[in-house]
Amino acid sequence: MPEDTGRTTLDVLVAEGRGGILLFGITPPKASTPPDDRRRIAGLTLERLAPVDVDGLILYDIDDESDRAGGDRPFPYLPTSDPADFYAEHLGAWTKPVVVYRSVGKYATDELAGWLDALDPRRQLGVFVGPSTSTKQVRTSLADAHQLRRTRRPELTLGGVMITERHAARGDEHRRMLGKQDAGCAFFVSQVVYDVDNTKSLVSDYVYACRERRVAPRPVVFTLAVCGSTTTLAFLQWLGVQVPRWLRNELVHSDDPLAVSHAQCLAAAGELAAFCRRLDVPYGFNVESVSIRRTEIEAAVDLAGRLRPLLT
Repeated sequence: MPEDTGRTTLDVLVAEGRGGILLFGITPPKASTPPDDRRRIAGLTLERLAPVDVDGLILYDIDDESDRAGGDRPFPYLPTSDPADFYAEHLGAWTKPVVVYRSVGKYATDELAGWLDALDPRRQLGVFVGPSTSTKQVRTSLADAHQLRRTRRPELTLGGVMITERHAARGDEHRRMLGKQDAGCAFFVSQVVYDVDNTKSLVSDYVYACRERRVAPRPVVFTLAVCGSTTTLAFLQWLGVQVPRWLRNELVHSDDPLAVSHAQCLAAAGELAAFCRRLDVPYGFNVESVSIRRTEIEAAVDLAGRLRPLLT
């Protein structure tokens, strides 16, 4: 069970447009995982995070993204437990907020409505995720999901996704962010960041577009993930994460790629924190645990613990 630090809670930080946010993101167990093993995994997660001063837990919603253009998926797609169900059934000891992701395209409108009706907005925040490609068939569009939330649960604090690589390719991600902000998104969570320069360009474009429109920028939470093997590296790249060539070389040729990526994540966090302070952008960090290997999980938890001083 996380310790109560007396610090301002995640929902208040977001509502007031403040930074200082620290999150930890996990993927729920596979749908085929027996209940006893799900309980064990939940218990281990809470035990690992107990000493870390995070403000909330992100629960990802995994969709089949085999339509991506990045070649064959490094790991086979296996459906995972529903994040809201995993939270309700196995994370009752977690006393801080959770951020539940929803890949809205894989749900019918009535399924999304049922989740919205059942959630507790005092303990749960949401992030809506659109399809991985523009050609993918969806059951509910991102625009329809936003409209449904406005109709059914307008009090739900909702976040949106920001993607550096999309901005580098098209130059319009800051306008997407403003559109999501207009639709009700109160904060943004990035895809995993390894390309710091292009991420700074996205934040800069977003901030100056906000100033032009005379609206306050919403909190931006940068996602960091350690990489301890070439398999994890291949998976990150398949997801669309751009890893600079020099860093790929170091990770591939290092005897300890986990230490290299851990150090690079800390360096990236420091650079992004300084940049956001200079532009007066509320910011935070999310450490995403993308591997099932114990050493990488423990390194992710250690990274989260080292980020808190950058948020004060």
